[in-house]
Amino acid sequence: MTGLDTALTPLRFLERSVEAHPEREAIIDGPRRITYREMADTVQRLAEGLKRRGLAEGETVAVIAPNSAEALIAHYAVPLAGGVLVMLNTRLAPPEVEYILGHCGARFLFGDAELLRAITEAGCAKSVEAVVNHPEQDGSPGNLTGAEDYADWIAEAPVSPRSWEVADETAAITVNYTSGTTGSPKGVMYSHRGAYLNSLGEVITQRFGPLTKYLWTLPMFHCNGWCTTWALTAVSGTHVCLRAVRGTEAWRLIDDESVTRMAGAPVVLNTIAGAAEAHDMSGTLSITTAGAPPSPTTISMLEELGIEVVHVYGLTETYGPYSSCEPQAEWSELPVEERAALKSRQGIGMISADRMRVVELRDDAELNDVPRDGATMGEIVMRGNNVMKGYLNAEKDTEVAFRGGWFHSGDLAVMHPDGYVQILDRAKDIVISGGENISTIEVEQAIVANSAVAEVAVVGMPDDKWGQRPLAYVVPAGGAEISEDELIAFVKTRIAGYKVPAAVEFVDELPTTSTGKIRKNALRDRARN
Repeated sequence: MTGLDTALTPLRFLERSVEAHPEREAIIDGPRRITYREMADTVQRLAEGLKRRGLAEGETVAVIAPNSAEALIAHYAVPLAGGVLVMLNTRLAPPEVEYILGHCGARFLFGDAELLRAITEAGCAKSVEAVVNHPEQDGSPGNLTGAEDYADWIAEAPVSPRSWEVADETAAITVNYTSGTTGSPKGVMYSHRGAYLNSLGEVITQRFGPLTKYLWTLPMFHCNGWCTTWALTAVSGTHVCLRAVRGTEAWRLIDDESVTRMAGAPVVLNTIAGAAEAHDMSGTLSITTAGAPPSPTTISMLEELGIEVVHVYGLTETYGPYSSCEPQAEWSELPVEERAALKSRQGIGMISADRMRVVELRDDAELNDVPRDGATMGEIVMRGNNVMKGYLNAEKDTEVAFRGGWFHSGDLAVMHPDGYVQILDRAKDIVISGGENISTIEVEQAIVANSAVAEVAVVGMPDDKWGQRPLAYVVPAGGAEISEDELIAFVKTRIAGYKVPAAVEFVDELPTTSTGKIRKNALRDRARN
């Protein structure tokens, strides 16, 4: 850096919004409507409260809360005070929270009373110096015995406002913990620089602007809301908080607040499309999706409602979205199903990211790209500003993840002739039957093409002859009736026989993570028993 350079940080986004649009609504949370001037004032006050309580540079502050004004404010106040924010998954069990608090060394734990109560009653917050209770959605004080009140932490304004700058753009701004389905969760470190650049990538990819009203159906704890906690503020948009994804309430807010953008996993898209209140949006609403490849059927359902679907791809280790499926003009002339199939691909790196590669499956560090034939399977690897600093306190895991100088995603994919990447499966999810690799995603999309199917997940089940065979767990669409034999016969008309599920099990719901990803590890365990 020269003397003329300044460190990149998303804190600047809030400073600029106060300069440009101080009286614009920044946050709508239930009955509360907060302007950018008011938001910035609360951020400064919370940062002051953290410093008065002794928060040192680089120390962590944990927050467990639904999508709320306080969760959003923490994304600015904690780093403004020099700290590192740790947003906790709201569906974690108390012992899991305890592990993360200890691993990251959190000084303080903020959150909603309902979520904090289970943690404190289980004795799983003993490592923090203070537990701080957020207000209720209407702004009234939270009610949790033994917790400190949030209002006391924001009671005093600093003598002079803190600068919205940082000395080191490579310093950590947040730590986000992975799901830990294959072991203890790992703490993924994001830098100020990476968060700043990914946010600008989101602004472009999701086409945010000053009049954008964004409905928070995506959890703010998930990759810091794919960096949208900062990205929307960069353009002075309005954050519309939704504390639980319910179709009725989502559509009420879409209509009452004139929502133009939202995001979420495919399960969220299905909730929106399947709600009784769903109606034509005539091109005014755009939904960005990731977490799993959306089925062409889901994309078609939303397009029929006049809702645009933007497909992005990434991981916790890549600040959320790393790539997007950029639509081509000629796709608009294609039949709906064919166009939707193209839009369900993972595409190319976002403008803020490096190019995305698919490399040969090898055990060594040599990385050779697979042919652009849409058939040869390899692993997606990534690098650049939108890839994590590393795993907190886990040098060996970091070294393994970055072997060969690129981050290894664990996602298996092909590279198409047009340079677009398409995921076939997670390495751990692929079904190997009689020596053939079967993409569970391909099988799932063939099944969900049937109108009698609402959701599906395919896993491998043990088979004495073939080693494994696909097993489909199916959630029927409301009011629809279809038998196992009928569904298998339908799938046989769409994919090769060896890929067709050996069995179908109908279930009321699929196990999911808090971000809407299907927990295939739980289904694999079930299939083995």
